Amino acid sequence: MAKEKETQRMIANNKKAFHDYFIEDTYEAGIALHGTEVKSMRMGKCSIKEAFVRIENGEVFVYGMHVSPYEKGNIFNKDPLRVKKLLLHRHEINKLSGRIKEKGYTLVPLQVYFKEGKVKVEIGLARGKKLYDKREAIAKKDMRRETEREFKVKNL
Repeated sequence: MAKEKETQRMIANNKKAFHDYFIEDTYEAGIALHGTEVKSMRMGKCSIKEAFVRIENGEVFVYGMHVSPYEKGNIFNKDPLRVKKLLLHRHEINKLSGRIKEKGYTLVPLQVYFKEGKVKVEIGLARGKKLYDKREAIAKKDMRRETEREFKVKNL
């Protein structure tokens, strides 16, 4: 029997992370949520622009992830900015905590998506960019955009 195609539906994306950091490795983690938070995410009401990830006491938590309250959730709604636990295997947590202890490394959430009905968070092991690195990346983007524009004009 053929393996079914994995279905992923994007909820939130963190484009700023790719601008501010060199992403060296990515991990997929589950996230511990309450019922109304999942319903809110199904409606696409999630933001990870200001979010960051920390490892505390052998557990991984995401801070600053905003999940808007569910409109019909009344008393069951949780705090939109509450700290949420990420679900990773022990060996992955140990590997990440070892890498984070190195100078300049951090964990950032890259995207939140549904995979086979479950909410997943892609986190990246990242190293901060210096200002000149950011300028260099912007210059490369501009050059690529210019060449694409010229190519498009020539092919018309």
